[in-house]
Amino acid sequence: MEQVALAGGAVVDFTLWGMFARSDAVVKLVMLLLIGGSLVCWTLIVEKGLRVRRLKALADQFEDTFWSGGSLDALYDQYGVQPPDPMSAIFGAAMREWRRTAARGLVVTDRMRESLRERIDRVMEVTLRREMERLERYLVVLATTGATAPFVGLFGTVWGIMNAFQAIAGTKNTNLAVVAPGLAEALFVTALGLFAAVPAVAAYNKFSSDFARYAQRLESFSAEFSAILSRQLEEKK
Repeated sequence: MEQVALAGGAVVDFTLWGMFARSDAVVKLVMLLLIGGSLVCWTLIVEKGLRVRRLKALADQFEDTFWSGGSLDALYDQYGVQPPDPMSAIFGAAMREWRRTAARGLVVTDRMRESLRERIDRVMEVTLRREMERLERYLVVLATTGATAPFVGLFGTVWGIMNAFQAIAGTKNTNLAVVAPGLAEALFVTALGLFAAVPAVAAYNKFSSDFARYAQRLESFSAEFSAILSRQLEEKK
C-alpha cells in the first residue's frame, strides 16, 4: 500500500506506518498491544519448536543407550547425575531411590520390596509431572493471545469506525477522502488482530499435541523401567 490520490485531490498515505501515525491514541495503543503480543508469540513459537525437536532427539539417544543392554549403574553415571532431558531425569530419580535403599540394605522382606516399588513409581510420577509443567510453561500465553487478540482487534476496529463516522459528522461530507482513511485504519487493526491470533492458536494446538505425545512416551518409559526394577527386586529374593 502507498499514498493514494482520492477524489477532490486529497492525497492519503495508506502505508502501514502512515495508517499508524494517522490513528488516534486509542487505536495506536491497540495496534502496539497486538504487535507486541504477536512478537511474544513468535518468540515462544520458535523457542518451543526448537525445544520439541531437541527433546525428541535426546529421548531417542537415551532410549538407544538404555535398551543397548548396558549396566544401569553405568547409565546413571552417564545421564542420571545431570540429566539433559526429562526422560533421563525420570530415570535418574528412580535410580537415586533404588541406590539409596540398596545402599542401606533395607530390601529384605516382601513388604519392603513393595514399599520400594511404590516409592520408585511415586518419584518417577512426580518427576514426570514437574518436567512436563516446565515444558508447558508459557503455553498459556499462546492460548490467551489466540483467544483475545481478535476481540482486541475488533475493539480497535469499532473505535476506528466511530472516528470515521465522527469525521463524516464533523465535515458533513461523505466523500471518500473523509471516509476511507478511518475505515482503512479500522480494517488494519482487524488484520493485526488476526495476524496475532491465527499463528498463536495454530502453535498452541500443535505444541499441546506434541507435549501430550511426549508425556505418553515418558509414561511408557516409566512403566517399562518400573517393570525392570521390579524384576530385579524379585531376583533378590
